[in-house]
Amino acid sequence: MSENMNGVSAGNAADKTYANTKYKDTFFRYLFKEKAGMLELYNALFDDCLTDESEIEDCTIEDVFTRQMKNDLAFMLETNIYLYECQSTINPNIPLRDLIYIGIEYQQYVDDKSLYSSRLQKIPAPKFMVFYNGTDAVDDRVELRLSNAYEHRAGEPDLELKVLMLNVNEGHNKELMEQCQTLKEYAIYVARVRKYTSEMNLNDAVARAIDECIKEGILVEFLRKNRSEVKMVSILEYD
Repeated sequence: MSENMNGVSAGNAADKTYANTKYKDTFFRYLFKEKAGMLELYNALFDDCLTDESEIEDCTIEDVFTRQMKNDLAFMLETNIYLYECQSTINPNIPLRDLIYIGIEYQQYVDDKSLYSSRLQKIPAPKFMVFYNGTDAVDDRVELRLSNAYEHRAGEPDLELKVLMLNVNEGHNKELMEQCQTLKEYAIYVARVRKYTSEMNLNDAVARAIDECIKEGILVEFLRKNRSEVKMVSILEYD
């Protein structure tokens, strides 16, 4: 039995979904992929109050090798680069995936010729995060390390990459949720879909969750404007 992006069982509802494969984004990415959304997440995570969206440079990787190798969000701000993923299952390979992603980002960022000069090539410092919304019990904050994947680790690793995993299910990371209203309402929507899927097929559960959220003032503008797309990605997006 497969799961959608919200950790919801699709089961026999699959035959009732709309077979339209043009929707490739996860709901998380669809919600935050505009610069305003990226800036809202950044301000909440790093306790900042930036307002100028022009300072954001979107560098999200759309396709790498196959569709399975594209990241959810990536952007540069000032001298840093931020890579964000949303996962409905715990994936210990995220640090390795982020290593591949950041290599691609740097390859696109630098001038190949400058790497052979005597002048130090400056690069943006990376920050890796995963937003977890699955059903397994997970602490609010968990650090994932690339070195955990090494078969034979001895001493301090020469290459390390750390990813902060944040539990964004309803009731977790309350301070962060209060600072990022969109993320808080996203968690409420996910919880509604999960709840109603236990009572009805996925198609009906998503429709009911959307209707209720609009009535209760949750993601109202976004859901009204993008109702069909939200319904599609909620049904068709699988881990």
